[in-house]
Amino acid sequence: MTRVAAIDCGTNSIRLLVADVKDGVLTDVAREMRIVRLGQGVDATGAFASEAIERTRDALQEYAGIIRESGVSALRMVATSATRDASNREDFFAMTREILDPIVAGSVAEVITGDEEARLSFAGAVGELNAAGAPFLVVDLGGGSTELVLGDNKGVKAAFSANIGCVRLTERFLHSDPPTADEIASAREYVRAKLEEAFEEVSIGNATSWVGVAGTMTTIAAIASGLTEYDAEKVHLTRVPFADLFEVCDRLVNMTRAERSELGPMHPGRVDVIGGGSIVCSVLAEEFERRGAVSTLIVSEHDILDGIALSVKV
Repeated sequence: MTRVAAIDCGTNSIRLLVADVKDGVLTDVAREMRIVRLGQGVDATGAFASEAIERTRDALQEYAGIIRESGVSALRMVATSATRDASNREDFFAMTREILDPIVAGSVAEVITGDEEARLSFAGAVGELNAAGAPFLVVDLGGGSTELVLGDNKGVKAAFSANIGCVRLTERFLHSDPPTADEIASAREYVRAKLEEAFEEVSIGNATSWVGVAGTMTTIAAIASGLTEYDAEKVHLTRVPFADLFEVCDRLVNMTRAERSELGPMHPGRVDVIGGGSIVCSVLAEEFERRGAVSTLIVSEHDILDGIALSVKV
């Protein structure tokens, strides 16, 4: 048995998993998540804001303490959409090297391609699912990008990373509070166009099950289930019928930020961007419904973070 650490640094959040790995099975030691909004303004400026790097530094320093105390023998830190797009990403790399190298020599964040991000998400998401539900379409709806991955328990058959995420859509289209009908319509049109590109590579009509991962999906599932506070164990593998999904997504995107903040399962760091994520989720459901293949969303708490942990070289 080997103890590893996995860090996933996305556009909106940075997450840590410390786990024991044996025969390809993970046993959690610690899971942490902080909203740092690393991708603040990247879509418009093409660069990280200095305050965003500092927020990420603070969270990573906290994680470093947990990793050190846990006796980890190997770690991997992965950075995704925002870091792929940022012109000053070397500043980010230098910061991660400064914090992680003293723990495990040579450690630094690595930027992965959208294709690898998709494959890691798939590996983390389907490990507990019954093969009878395959083929699975795993959708990792992040802050800057959304990964669509089609496959079964034997592996990935097709994958695509689309530049649509809750932070990117909010910054580009949803400027009012609540968003106007025109803003929502423009965002939906943009999402539909980007998904059409994705469907050329990943045929969702071939999927038997739709598995959603990451914060937008899990929050929608918690609200649809009527939870008064977020409970990861209750959310994990929740099945959300499309009728409930459409109702929750429509409500979220049309709420004010103040109204969203009053929802018990809502993380404060998602209040201003989950409307954008809800648009991606609802448009995807409409496309599934149009093809008649799937009528329920399965939400998994296991995602790219678990895939990263399983990929750690020891």
